[in-house]
This record gives sequence, structure tokens and C-alpha cells, in this order.
Amino acid sequence: MSTQPQLPRAAQVFISFAGLLRANGFAVAPEQTTAFLAAIDLLGPRSLEHIRKAGLATLAPPPERRATYDRLFDFHFRSGEQIDQDGVDDDEDIVRLQEEARGDDEALLADEANESGFTATRAEILVERRFAHGLASEALRRLSREARDRLPQRKGYRRRRARRGPSADLRRTLREIVRNDGEILHLGRLKRRARQRNLLLLIDVSGSMKARTDENMKLAHALSQAARSVEVFTFGTRLTRVTRPLRIKRREQALNAAAHLVSDWDGGTRIGDALLAFLAVPRFAGYARGATVVVISDGLERGDASALRDAVTKLSRRAWRLSWLTPLATGSGFTLQTEALVAIRPLVDDLVDGGSSAAIVSHLLSLGRRRAA
Repeated sequence: MSTQPQLPRAAQVFISFAGLLRANGFAVAPEQTTAFLAAIDLLGPRSLEHIRKAGLATLAPPPERRATYDRLFDFHFRSGEQIDQDGVDDDEDIVRLQEEARGDDEALLADEANESGFTATRAEILVERRFAHGLASEALRRLSREARDRLPQRKGYRRRRARRGPSADLRRTLREIVRNDGEILHLGRLKRRARQRNLLLLIDVSGSMKARTDENMKLAHALSQAARSVEVFTFGTRLTRVTRPLRIKRREQALNAAAHLVSDWDGGTRIGDALLAFLAVPRFAGYARGATVVVISDGLERGDASALRDAVTKLSRRAWRLSWLTPLATGSGFTLQTEALVAIRPLVDDLVDGGSSAAIVSHLLSLGRRRAA
């Protein structure tokens, strides 16, 4: 009776990495996995960088997906603790809103955090968050199906053939002339291709939005997978760009990576300072130019309302359309009661319900039928 040889226990972590790549859309053949193990055995790696390079040589990820390969590698071999670390340092993906020397805004310990989630505070709370596993809701499945066709579009610079269009297709017309011995039977036309308009999603992850944070992050991941040109930021007492981890295909891994990147979950609320910090970074402010900007926040601002008003004014000037979704706007009898929402109401194009994933998805899918503000 013959038994198959068992692989060494140390090899399991490398084999599971190949499986992780396959689960995220990489084409990895069994022969490549074998070559990966052989390369590691041959090199006798002394660091994770040697393993990374062995994977690049044998698993052969496409050049355009190199960044995704690096994120998955860090997530798998470093348990997410250093995921996207290079991008954070080089690209300033995290902006802190408070000065280090201010004693009144000191970071709270985890057991001092706002457990109820119904009050807003300016104090910074640095905690780690875990996202619950579960199936996608019907609203998220609808977003995945319809986002590509129903999100706002704009005219691109490339052109395509059309029956009617503002410009002539001279190349096709000349070919017709040669084919018909100099006779012009039909004048070809061109029109500009339609491209999806950039979409910027700003999510409030402070303590007052605690009950909605999980669903909002799942929605952001579904939107990042279903549509192109989506940028996602979280804000509370810090501003964090989470676009890169949310591009990971599997939702649990993407949210896990985002959870390690964001450190101000369920903490204080400084909406105006966060938006001003966003606009102060030229690379970030460029994401809003001509984009569909969606802010998901209750508007319970504990800072200066004038800072929020100035930030929303500047943001609305850059955006194609600015929507503010708040869980407070539930029901037809909603009236503005908070100082922040009263201040920004004349400046935003939409102030609608953001209290459920279904309401947010319905609003996002309806934006394609609207015009620029």
C-alpha cells in the first residue's frame, strides 16, 4: 500500500500564497507553484524580499498588476501589519488632523472609546477594527450588476465610428474613395467615446457613525470592484486613503487590509478639518476635479462650522456634483437640526438619506441621469 508523500509543513505557507493569487484573478499554473518552491529552496532566502523576488520570477504576475501582487504578498506573509507601508510613506495616504503638542485632544485608550456610537467628540481614539464576515446584501449585488452602466459618464477624448457625429472620419472616407474609384458614396462620421466619470467616496468612520461603518466599507469595496476610477477615503480625526486595499478582489481580505491601514475607527469627528486636509494635498484635490463626489456622514461636527462651510464650498467648486448622504435624513419629514447640516445645505447638490445600503445604492445609480450642478 503506497501513500503519497506529505509536503513539509514549512511549504504550506508558500502553496497557500499561490492559492491566494489565483483567488484574486492571477493565472498561476501548478508548474509555476512547483517552480516557486524550487526557487525558494535554491535561494535559501534570508529575507521576505528574496521570497518576493522569487515569486516575481516564477509566478510571473503581469506588469500592470504588480501593485496588487505586492499588496497580497504583504498581506499574506506579514499578516497585514505592513500592508501598503511604502505607499503610506511615499504618497502621504494618511493625514493626521491634530497637532502633536495639544493636550486637550490626546488619544484615548480603547476602553475609553465611545461605545454607544450616538455622540460625537473631537478626541482622537486609536483602535483596531474587525469586520464581520457575511454574504453580500441584495443592494450590494445590485450595485455590482448595474454600476458600470448607470454611474455618471462623460465624453472621452478618443473617438469611435458613428452614423452621426460632429466630425468626419477622413481615414474611412479615403478608403471608400479608393475602393470606389474616386466616388464618394458615404461620408464617415466620428463621435467621442463615453467614459465613466471619476467617483470620489468620503466615508465618516467616527464614533457617531459606528453603527454604519461596516456596511459603508462593504459598499465601498463593492463599488471599487464594479466601477472604474473610484477613490475612497475615510475620515474621523485622520484622513486615510483606502483605495489600494479595497482593490483586492476578495472582500474579507480587502476589508482586513483597510482595517490595518485606518487607525481612527469609532473615534472623534472633525469633518471640516478632514475635508480641508483633503483639499490641501494637491494629489488628493485632483481626485475631486470634475468627479462625482459622495460624502457619507451624519454631519455631527464638533469643530468649527465655518471650517466645514469653507471646505464644502471649495469641494463643490471642483466636483461635477456633490452629494451628502446622512443617516439622519430618514423619512419624508426630515428637517435640518444640526448646525453643520444647516451650514452646508446651500452648498451641496443633494442632501439625502444615507441610513441604509439600499438607499445609498439607489442614489448612486440615479446620478447617471442627473446633470452637472
